[in-house]
Amino acid sequence: MTVDLPKIIIRPGRIEDVETIHAAILRLGAHTGAHQEITSTPEDLRTYGFGEKPAFSTLIAEVDGEFAGLCLHFPIFSTWMGRPGVYVQDLYVEERFRGRRIGERLLRRVARECRKDGSAYLRLSVDSDNETAKAFYERLGIAWSSYEQVQKIVGDAFFAFADAPEE
Repeated sequence: MTVDLPKIIIRPGRIEDVETIHAAILRLGAHTGAHQEITSTPEDLRTYGFGEKPAFSTLIAEVDGEFAGLCLHFPIFSTWMGRPGVYVQDLYVEERFRGRRIGERLLRRVARECRKDGSAYLRLSVDSDNETAKAFYERLGIAWSSYEQVQKIVGDAFFAFADAPEE
């Protein structure tokens, strides 16, 4: 007796996936307890991810044609290494599909594709209290960087900073 295993496909995100991508980002925010931090809209993703000058790319995982997860990423560069790399902004797998190595497959595909273009490293951030994600990344060999800390300035503070006169 042959058992048909679900078919997992990983493909590039397309403009018609914008609503699905945004919904997944909202679910990721809810999962991490930071849903109130998400102010993006599907239109933002359409404009900045699929417009004239895309700021990011996505990979979509499907199981038997059903959305299972995504990896949103963009190129970065290390002046210290003198090499390009890739930054994974969002990695999300639908809860019912977790445990099938879909997240790992998405990350490996991103790494493989970016390596072809000369990339030598992958970076990402993990919510400081997301122990499950930390363990997942460690298992894959994506280690915590003990010498760096993420800093940020956003919203009105960013606009004020950017608009301040140069002296």
